[in-house]
Amino acid sequence: MASLDKFNSKERFSDRVDNYKKYRPTYPDSLLDFLQAKGGLTSDATVADIGSGTGILTELLLKKGWTVYAIEPNAKMREAAEAQLNDYPNFSSLTGSGEATGLPDQSVQLITVAQAFHWIDPVLARKEFDRILLPDGHIALLWNLRTLDSPFDKGYEDIKAKYGTDYHEIRKAHEPELTAFFAPATMDVHYFRHSQQLDFEGLKGQVLSSSYMPQPGQKNYEEMMEALTELFEVNQRDGEVTITYDTKLYINK
Repeated sequence: MASLDKFNSKERFSDRVDNYKKYRPTYPDSLLDFLQAKGGLTSDATVADIGSGTGILTELLLKKGWTVYAIEPNAKMREAAEAQLNDYPNFSSLTGSGEATGLPDQSVQLITVAQAFHWIDPVLARKEFDRILLPDGHIALLWNLRTLDSPFDKGYEDIKAKYGTDYHEIRKAHEPELTAFFAPATMDVHYFRHSQQLDFEGLKGQVLSSSYMPQPGQKNYEEMMEALTELFEVNQRDGEVTITYDTKLYINK
């Protein structure tokens, strides 16, 4: 974790917003149903979505009828979410972070952090979450993790590992800290399988949405695109490839 620049993380997605919004995977309905049941959430529940980005998870929470405070430090990502979600009357977009949400004490029943835990300081964030969470509220940390079951899966992983600048740090960064983050409570772990179909433009866009992958004009970009094109051509069926995910959820009070 020490090698990740968490301050710079507030800006490192700024040139990737469009691809992030279009091509990042969503989350399965079964996950939302589980969160509702686990948290005992009624239609008037309040949720803080930390590191909400372009609002991929935020919109799913809003569709449940919940009041959602989307907390995002990156201005361009926050603006993309606002353009998409401002028609929801129960949506609030706030400039903030996991360490300083700007929310009142004991104001939310559920805190979600999707794909963003490794960008926050776990000690400061835990103090902040304790402050804003209602008694018996829940914290839910989740990641879409690609499976490695097929030749395409393994080839895609190889490309990410070879050309990503700090891919391994980001991939593993959350794991050692989670037990300490939830202490003294133990964390419950659950998996939700789902998949995404992408044509080549979508696959390319997803690669470029990652903060650690080279962009056009940067070192290794052309070589990476050649490898990605070859991987797609070998594995595509009817012009698409399938990426399968396990959404991994850590949750507890």
